[in-house]
Amino acid sequence: MTMAQGMKRLGTPIAALLGLALIALIATSWLINRDALRKAVETQIRDVTGLELSVAGSIDISVLPASYISFHDVGLKGGGTSDPALHVDVLTANLRLLPLLRQRFEIADLTLLRPRIHVSLKQDGESNWTPFIQTIARTMKPGADNQVSFSEIRIQDGVLNYEDATTHAAEKFEDIDLSLAWPSISRSFAATGQFDWRGERVDGSISFADFVAALSGDRSGLKARIASAPLKLAFDGSVANRTSPMMEGTLTIDSPSLRNALRWTGQPQPGSGGFGRFALKARANVVGASIALTNVNVELDGNTAEGVMTYANNGRQTLQATLAADALDFTPYISTFRLLASGARDWNRQLFDLNGLSTTDLDMRLSAARLTVGTSKLGRTAIGANLRNGTLALSVGEAQVYGGIAKGSFGIARSDTVADVKAQFQFTDVDLQACASELFGLNKLSGRGNINVSLLASGSSPFGLVQSLDGTATVTGHDGAISGFNAEQLLKRLERRPLSGGGNFRNGSTPFDTLTIAVKFSDGIATAEDIRIEGPAAKITLTGTASVPTREYDMKGVASLNTTSGFQLPFMVQGPWDDPLIFPDPESLIRQSPAASPFLDLLKRRITGEKHPAPTDSPTAENAKENAKSN
Repeated sequence: MTMAQGMKRLGTPIAALLGLALIALIATSWLINRDALRKAVETQIRDVTGLELSVAGSIDISVLPASYISFHDVGLKGGGTSDPALHVDVLTANLRLLPLLRQRFEIADLTLLRPRIHVSLKQDGESNWTPFIQTIARTMKPGADNQVSFSEIRIQDGVLNYEDATTHAAEKFEDIDLSLAWPSISRSFAATGQFDWRGERVDGSISFADFVAALSGDRSGLKARIASAPLKLAFDGSVANRTSPMMEGTLTIDSPSLRNALRWTGQPQPGSGGFGRFALKARANVVGASIALTNVNVELDGNTAEGVMTYANNGRQTLQATLAADALDFTPYISTFRLLASGARDWNRQLFDLNGLSTTDLDMRLSAARLTVGTSKLGRTAIGANLRNGTLALSVGEAQVYGGIAKGSFGIARSDTVADVKAQFQFTDVDLQACASELFGLNKLSGRGNINVSLLASGSSPFGLVQSLDGTATVTGHDGAISGFNAEQLLKRLERRPLSGGGNFRNGSTPFDTLTIAVKFSDGIATAEDIRIEGPAAKITLTGTASVPTREYDMKGVASLNTTSGFQLPFMVQGPWDDPLIFPDPESLIRQSPAASPFLDLLKRRITGEKHPAPTDSPTAENAKENAKSN
């Protein structure tokens, strides 16, 4: 027998069997009891899900070419509720073929077209879907009376509305396309698909290693993935829900912009600068609404840190963290904050945005080997930040800055749109030129020394703060100089020629051995209480005021030589901080001149109306009288 003959003989019985099956299907389609089929499908859906079908539309039944039954305009409800938890335009149950030939109706899978799902979470933690979950858990257990008879549910073009009675939160998920599968040969469950949420398309998947255990609240393996344009999230671990939801595993979060991700998820956005590229990987332990993260590796705006974090949302969001980093750059977070108006000497009048102070509680400890804040470069730094009930407190335990050490605290309390600010800082053995330039905008001071600042202010803008500025500031320095004038050269020249002028009065610098500055602030005006500059050849004392809102000096001083003559020169300092006018007192210069001093007295007497002395008082008049007598 040839192979062709063998295949022909084998194909004949196969064709006969197929023909018999086709005849059986046709006969089944004629003889099928449609009422029995409908009741059997409704019973299986109820036994598996615990939901009762309420069919308001037509019913389509097909055996060939596909075996299915479709219900139109269907409502499903359970747990004694009157409102349907699920409403479907078309619910299609695909039937298993072999049982159908024996007039047995078994569902292979379900397809829900345009379902509208309603999930309502009650204050006791139960939901309107709790009976459904309990029924699924019961029917999937081995040896159950009503074993699960279908293994997949497909959702097309669905909508889910979620409500939380405790937090009054409401969410809507649209254009849902999902496939829910729990194969009868396995204890696992998987759901994959897409949906729209808050204007973004989201790809998601979730799988349970032991679906029965997960539904019963027992421990089960869990893998979840969410991917969208603003945010990607992955979790790989385990889940349990005995008394409250608990999860443990590896959590990974990635976002091209944390600010956009927070906006998308409805979370408050801190400040207006930074919070771009974000990535986090940690070991997560979730209990209820609290998340504890260990072995944290977090990256934000190019800054990388390690440590531990905890987050809780029990009516108010709370974040606690202890992080350490090799290098941090805070510039992105202060880049939008301007004390001075751009390109001008005036203070910025733009109102503060204080909304970020009232939504989240924060308790953070941060340490870094190197820290950059704008143009400032700091060495090893330890910072603490505490934000609670709208009050922010920053503390610097110790920072290596300006070649010295800085410690202090800074606090902001919100009162409507007004910020109440309190600052206390101590700088020890710092570079006075760098410190005074960055902190106070003074660039004419050099040397090393200590600075202590204690300030209070209240306002809705930087300009408002400086208008109300109160407090004290002290500076003690040594081995430095004040640029802008050379007191020794000027005093020696004016001692010889008082009226020679001060053409180069604003050139050079005045070195000092010791520097003492003590000022008191009141409503934005700084009053000099003790200002002394003592150098090897001259010393200077100053009195007067400086206006912080207008950034101008109005001060008087006395400069004197450390010589036997003790020559002294009063002078004045007026004008803007960054370019003040320094000029000697003209009256003092005239008095120092032997030739010009009598003219100054004469001018004063004329102005006051004082009579001149009689001519007889002068030697010249007496000589004239004697000459007249002799003639």
